[in-house]
Order: sequence, then C-alpha cells, then structure tokens
Amino acid sequence: MAPLAQPGAQGGRGSKGPPARKLLCMCSLSLCLTYLCYSLMGGTGPAALRSPAGLRGSPAPGALRGSPAPGALRSPAGLRGSPAPGALRSPAGLRGSPATPAPPTRASNASRPAVSAAGWLRTALAPGEVIAAQSGAFERDPQESSTTDEELSRAGSTTPDYGEKRLPQALIIGVKKGGTRALLEAIRAHPDVRAVGTEPHFFDRHYEKGLEWYRNVMPKTLDGQITMEKTPSYFVTNEAPKRIHSMAKDTKLIVVVRNPVTRAISDYTQTLSKKPEIPTFEILAFKNRTLGLIDASWSAIRIGIYALHLENWLQYFPLSQILFVSGERLIIDPAGEMAKVQDFLGLKRIVTEKHFYFNKTKGFPCLKKPEDSSAPRCLGKSKGRTHPKIDPDVIHRLRKFYKPFNVMFYQMTGQDFQWEQEESEK
Repeated sequence: MAPLAQPGAQGGRGSKGPPARKLLCMCSLSLCLTYLCYSLMGGTGPAALRSPAGLRGSPAPGALRGSPAPGALRSPAGLRGSPAPGALRSPAGLRGSPATPAPPTRASNASRPAVSAAGWLRTALAPGEVIAAQSGAFERDPQESSTTDEELSRAGSTTPDYGEKRLPQALIIGVKKGGTRALLEAIRAHPDVRAVGTEPHFFDRHYEKGLEWYRNVMPKTLDGQITMEKTPSYFVTNEAPKRIHSMAKDTKLIVVVRNPVTRAISDYTQTLSKKPEIPTFEILAFKNRTLGLIDASWSAIRIGIYALHLENWLQYFPLSQILFVSGERLIIDPAGEMAKVQDFLGLKRIVTEKHFYFNKTKGFPCLKKPEDSSAPRCLGKSKGRTHPKIDPDVIHRLRKFYKPFNVMFYQMTGQDFQWEQEESEK
C-alpha cells in the first residue's frame, strides 16, 4: 500500500475537498482492516517476521537492490506494496488486494475431512492462519526415516584408528530435498574434511543423549581437518539454533536452498515412492482449493517458507557464519558452488570441475576421482526421481503464495536466487 500523503501536501492549501476526504477515509478503512486481520491471525505471515535490521549479524539494510526497505516489513501499517498477512491465504490476495479478516475461531475437525492415509493427519489451523511462528517445535516429518543407533554406531566405527573424534565445526542444516546429500558427498572428496555419512539428528531427535554420544558418532580426524555432518531437518527445528550455539557459538552453518515450489514437489515425490496410497499433491497442498487457501501446515509447503525459519537462526548466529548454497547452481555449476563452500570453510580449493561428470540420464552431476579412470560415482536411485505431473493452476498458485516470502528471504540474506525469473522463463 502506498504511504498516505499528508493533508495539504499536494495541491497546496485549500485542496481538502470532498474527493480528498473520501480518499483519506478509504485508506484509513483499509489500514484498519489490515490491522484487524493481523491481530486475528496472531501476527503470522510475512508482516510478522522481524526486519533483518533488528536481527544480530544480519546484512545491512538495502543490501539487495530492488528489495523493500527493512522497516517496511515490521508491521502491516508499514507494508509498501506487500500483502497484509490475511492476503496470503489466497494467491489472489498477493498483489495489493485487501485482506479478508480471518474468522476468530479455529476450524473444527468436521470442517475439513481428515486425510485417510496413515501418518498424514495434520494439525488443523484456522482458515486465515498461514503458519504459527510462535508454535512449539516443528513435529517430526512423517516422510523422513529415522537413523538408528546401530547405523550411527557403525558409521562412527568405520573411520581410521588414527586421530580423534571431535564435535563438528561445520554443519549442513538444510533444507530437505534441496541438494544436501550432493553437497555432502562433494565436500567429502576434500582431504581436509571428514563427515559422517548418516544423518545423526542430534539437535532435533537425540539431544537428550548428550554431547559425548554425539561426539562418538563423528569420524576420527587429524589436526587441521574439519569434522562435519548434515541433518536437513535442523533448519526447521525451533530448538536447533540455541542448542548448536550452546555447543559452539563459532560453528559454521551451510544451508542448501531450492525453489520452494520445486522443492515441495520433490518432497511429495519422495513420499509417494514410499507410500503410493497417499492423496494427490493437489489435495494435500490446499485447505480449500476453491478459495485458494494454501495449507502451510503441510511440511512439504512449510519447509519452503525460508524467511520464517531463517529468522530463528539469526537470533543466535550472525549472517557471516551462514552460507547459502543454491540447489539449482549445485546442479548446473557444481564446481562454482563448491568453490564458495571451500572458501567459507577456510579450505584450499581442491574439489574442482575435474571432480564432476554430468549424468544426462539422472539430470545431475556425479563425482569422479580426477587421478584415475574409474567410473563416476552417482547418488543412489532415490535421487533424481521423475516428478509426477502437477496441475499448472496449482503450481501457479503456489508461486504466488511463496513470492512475498522469497522476496523477504532475498533481503535477509542479501542474495537474489532468481526463482521468480526462473519460473517466468518456463
């Protein structure tokens, strides 16, 4: 919404005619409706996210050209051209359309039939509620399989007998289906990096076992080597930032992000391969498709609201300790992204274009050893699955839903991942 002009600022004195008063009344009414919607929703949605300027270690305001000023993100009254929280319920409300006040009561179970597939019952949210930023820990994603103690013990015992086990100095914390496995395998090709292959899930599932248990899971390293692990669910776990900061406040964090629409479809595809009986993507993505209400309580959708999750991390870590890797660039230019990762970790650039071979069948790069002629090593069959065909209208609505969150994420990180440009070219 454009800022209100001061009375008399245009047209000189005596310009307060009936048209001017009518315009002022309309604008005031619009602001009241916006505030009402914001209050009913409990402060959720893009407007509820604090300005990067208010977070420790966040980039300087205006670091990203063309993005809205941080102050414009603090409250509904300060939004300039951005949708009010209630407008995010429907894609039609994403471009300056007035927000519809949310009903004051939560929807009953009878208002929306439960999904019959086992493990797919989701928390009911109020019709106007996008996501509860103040809610407790994100629940365990039923799509993920837990790493067993036996697997972790086996992973920690397969390291050489020399060196010692240390707590990790760097973590790949997200995001699921963003390209974290590809990144981990690529960085493990560096001689100064040792990483556990399985996902420990220490900071979200096994924290009560203590740091000694966590240390014992890690591979042995020599002085000068970096210990790493990756667990993508950390990024969406509310307690993870505080717990990692308590372990070591100088821990380096890596987040692989991907177009949230594509990521959501990939997430669903993975689940579909394990549970063919689940409902269609179109059914799961909406609370009410007729009204265009996106169901952000579904983890496949919620994970892609990167700005919301990042805000939690910036309360404990400065932006300088977080590296954002483009999942798209990791496919088309793996050497370029790995150069950034190695620089971030303070490593010599050893993993280069000589380590990659593009597999046209799978559609992504495979690793190879430049010093020998052995066959390239590709990720398993669980990677690079063919996505099911999704209704174009659903994809269009999801793009509109994510757009304001993406813009905020670009501003918070100081990086433009160009997901909107990528979509317009399709």
